[in-house]
Order: sequence, then structure tokens, then C-alpha cells
Amino acid sequence: MKDLEQLLAAKEIVITCGSGGVGKTTTAAALGTMAAVHLGGKVLVVTVDPARRLATAMGLEAFGNVETRVPEQAFAEIGVEPRGELWAAMLDTKQSWDDLVRRHAPDETTREAILANPLYQNITGKFVQSHDYIAMERLYELHASGTYDLIVVDTPPTRNAIDFLEAPERMAEFFSSKFLRLLIAPYRSRFINMASKPFYSVADRILGSAFLEDIAEFFILFQSMYGGFVERAKAVERVIGDRRTAFVVVSTLESAPVREAEFFIEALSAKRLHLGALVLNKVLPESLCDDEATAVAKLLCSDPGTVAAALPAKVGDRAQVARVLAELGESFLNFQVVAKREAEQRAELAAVPDVVVSVPYLDSDIFDLGGLVKVGTALWH
Repeated sequence: MKDLEQLLAAKEIVITCGSGGVGKTTTAAALGTMAAVHLGGKVLVVTVDPARRLATAMGLEAFGNVETRVPEQAFAEIGVEPRGELWAAMLDTKQSWDDLVRRHAPDETTREAILANPLYQNITGKFVQSHDYIAMERLYELHASGTYDLIVVDTPPTRNAIDFLEAPERMAEFFSSKFLRLLIAPYRSRFINMASKPFYSVADRILGSAFLEDIAEFFILFQSMYGGFVERAKAVERVIGDRRTAFVVVSTLESAPVREAEFFIEALSAKRLHLGALVLNKVLPESLCDDEATAVAKLLCSDPGTVAAALPAKVGDRAQVARVLAELGESFLNFQVVAKREAEQRAELAAVPDVVVSVPYLDSDIFDLGGLVKVGTALWH
């Protein structure tokens, strides 16, 4: 079985997915950090999750659509000399849509009309699939630029990440939908047949004619870029399905996150996308299942008095020591039950991915580059 170093060395895009609170953002940042340190080249970590956790973890006060390099000084301060460069970016939905319009509008008049349209001004929050679609556009643009040797993507929580993958296809379907044709038909033609007239009458009463006109104008203008959308959607799908792209599913072994991980593993399989690795966070150590350690724990539970008597006198009251030893032995065996269950879950989940990595509980939160290196070291080995 390969390890994460071999996996990342062979890929150009790595997309991390998982439910909220499992360490997905930290894992993405740690993978990018270790790739920059060990593999060299230019590595970009980009988040499409609106939360700004990544900026804090990477020690960057602020970053957005424009990629920002993590300073060499930040690595020097923790005693690390990277072979390559580490960059970070976070999706700015509004700026990305503006760039898309400027790139694909057929002429200057159409471009300015779209940018000035009232509906477009609220597109980041109102337009169907806007965030997910533009995230895929941005990823495609970054990859196509050839600037980076590796792009590590931190996605929204799992089921939203499915939307992220399906957004290009859904966007293309929306622009060719019957609903959209009904919506803009009266503004393309003065003729409205009797069958469709009730639709416009009801819509006009609910939404108002001015609002309908804004919507119609917006989508008529946007349909001028339909060909570009469809072409890019197919290009994005090719990149995501390419052998140079891999997915990393991140989870803990708690019941709810495991179900989410299983859901996403099945979804990737159904779409024939490459599941490169499964990262399991906050896993109990394998030493809990060690036979010799188990024998010691059982002895502490069954005969704590004998063990206490063998200890130096300075440790305190023998009866008190015996009670503590018995509780320690019982606690060890209780944790062992959980550790064995985790081992079974790991074995079941390990059937599909190329790489399975377990990261133990850490004694502190991750809030800086040094913490990312610490997590990355656990992932790497």
C-alpha cells in the first residue's frame, strides 16, 4: 500500500472532504504544508469553505482570491526548511463571478449589463448553486494556469461537497431548463400563448413586474455565455475525473462522521472518482490492544494489593495505592474496548482507498504553522 507522500507526489489536485468538526481543514492545510516541505515545487492550499479557519492555522492574517505565499520566515521560526513554496487562497465568490463574467461575456456591452444588473449584485447569496459552481470554476482556472505543482482543496462539509462536484452539470442543466425558458419567454417575444399566460399572471402578482424584468434581463444576458458554461463544465468534469486528481476523505471514528464518510466513499465510487486516501483523526493508540499491556491491566484489576505492596513505601498508603491501580487497570480495559471497535471500523473502511492513515489525539489545538507540521508528521509516517 502506498503512503501519503507517494500519493501526493503523483497528483496535481487533492480534494479533501468530510463532515464538519472532523479536522478536514487542518488536514488539508497539513497535507499542503508537508508537500511543500518534503516534495518541493509550488503548493497551493485553497479553501472553498466560507469559514476562515485556514487563515488562522497557516498564520496568515488575511487572504482571499489572490493567492498569498506563507513567508519563509514562518518556517524558519519553527526550525523547518521547506524544499518548496507554500501558498494559500480562499474563494471570494463575488470576485470570482466578476472575473468569470469578464472572461466569458461575448462583448463589452453584455459584460457591463450583467455586472450592473440588480439581481447580479446579490448573486453570491441568491443565485442557484453560485458558490459551488464558482468554486469549481476557480479550481479549474488555478489548475489550468500551470502555476502550481500541487493544489490541495478544502471543501465544505460532506454533502455540500457533493454539490461542489455536481455544480457544473447542474448549472448547465439550469440554463437549458424549461422553467428558465418560461421565465424569459415574454421578454424575448411579445407573444404569450394562452397555456403559459396563467404562469406569468401569478408570477407578476407574487414577485412584481419590475423584479421579473430584472430576472429575465439577467438570465437573457447570462444565456449569451451558455456555450462557455457548458464547455467549462465538461472541462472541469474531465479534470476531476483525471488520474492526476485524488480525493481524501477525512473522518473521526464516531458514528455520525463515519456514516458521512461511508456516504462520500460510495458517492465517489458511483462517480468513478479516485479515492486516494482516508484520514482518520483522533484515533486511540494501537498500544491499547497490546497483549502484554492487557495482561498488566488485568493484573491491576484482579490483584492490585500485591502490585501496591511491591512498590516503594514512599508512594503512600497501600490501600489507597491499590484502589488507584485498580481504577487504572479498569480504565485501560474500557479504553481497549473502544480501541478494538475503532480497529474493526478502520478495517472495514480501508477496503477502497489506496492509503489509510490514523492520526492520534493531540495534546493541543492546531493554531499555527508549527501545529500543522506536527499534524503533517503524523500523517506522513
